[in-house]
Amino acid sequence: MTNASTATITPREAAHFGALAGDWWNPKGSSAMLHKLNPVRLGFIREAINAHWGADARAMRPLSGKTALDVGCGAGLLAEPLARLGAMVTGVDAAPENIDAARAHAQAGGLAITYHAGEVAQLRGVFDLVTCLEVIEHVADPAAFIGQLAARLAPHGLMILSTPSRTAKSKLGMVTLAEGFGMIPKGTHDWAKFIMPDELGARLADAGLKAIETRGISFSLTRGLHLSDDLSLNYIMAVVRG
Repeated sequence: MTNASTATITPREAAHFGALAGDWWNPKGSSAMLHKLNPVRLGFIREAINAHWGADARAMRPLSGKTALDVGCGAGLLAEPLARLGAMVTGVDAAPENIDAARAHAQAGGLAITYHAGEVAQLRGVFDLVTCLEVIEHVADPAAFIGQLAARLAPHGLMILSTPSRTAKSKLGMVTLAEGFGMIPKGTHDWAKFIMPDELGARLADAGLKAIETRGISFSLTRGLHLSDDLSLNYIMAVVRG
């Protein structure tokens, strides 16, 4: 078992992402890759919501009456769509600059989202939906962090995780090329901290969780970013209590 109070924020990582806060919502700015990735992730999340709660695929607000927590929320790129799907959303991020940007953007859009700067372990209560996308590879102690995510998940809740695989393909695509050519801000990734699907599965099991669906997020010149069966670049998981 891990200590729920273990600090998982890496100050250097928080400072790196905090410096990007002012440009987070610019689809052609430093977060352009996230804007391209977000529809792919949302497609998976919507399918997982429909399957887990038996929601009608045509429903506009399938999360009505449910609570959602977005961990590592940045400036709200995922939190806002979750709110529009009907959830009562809380977002938490390590960088106070991101939280300031998130609050301002949500207010401008008329969305009531609760935001907190700091560690997920500082939050109380449980949530029906917990999302944590492209975050685990940035924390100081992944095992402790996953334990903290598990502590926030309601007994019959749903968790969505995504993270890059530690492969030659991800090193070439996400570090050498994407960071080298400015598609992702330089210094965003430490390839050695990427997590393979089986490694993440083992850490989930240690926290009393299990993946019920895993899809790869791949890239091709003809399709761009898309869901696939290839887990070698990036992957996204639907997770429940084991």
